[in-house]
Amino acid sequence: MAVKIRLQRHGRKKRPFYHIVIADARSPRDGRFIEKIGYYNPMTKPATIDLDRDKAYEWLMKGAQPTNTANAILRFKGILYKKHLMLGVKKGALTQEDADAKYLDFINAKDEKIAQRFEQSAREELERLAKISGVPPKIEAPVVEEPAAEEGEDDGSTTVVEMPAEDFADEKSTAAEGDETAA
Repeated sequence: MAVKIRLQRHGRKKRPFYHIVIADARSPRDGRFIEKIGYYNPMTKPATIDLDRDKAYEWLMKGAQPTNTANAILRFKGILYKKHLMLGVKKGALTQEDADAKYLDFINAKDEKIAQRFEQSAREELERLAKISGVPPKIEAPVVEEPAAEEGEDDGSTTVVEMPAEDFADEKSTAAEGDETAA
């Protein structure tokens, strides 16, 4: 019996949602399956993937063949890297401790990148909503700290005064009004 790791489509029309399942290759796409190991939602930004890494690794080692999309998901989640490391341990190229350390470093770095993607996506969404609503996003003006000089000393430098973002926006709007009146 050929076993596949594949996606099972759910959701409504034009709003797909997939379960990642272990299924017999002969069963239909949305039909019977042996075990559900996770889900994949491509509609969120970035896509949401929840996968039981241990079960996926066990099925890979038993000989389950992933489909192209499932293979990409397994690679993204680090399951194929774990398989690669464990085969190195089996051959004697690595020790188990080295392989576990490398795998944990990989997973931690990957999780950090994913968290940064979610934060970036949230910031972009806030900026988009602010642009639509007409409210400008708050821009934090950089604060420049000047070195403390003793009283009575003049080092000959000039002091730079930062202009608040609100004043800058007012100047732009008055300049735009002046252009309209000139036309």
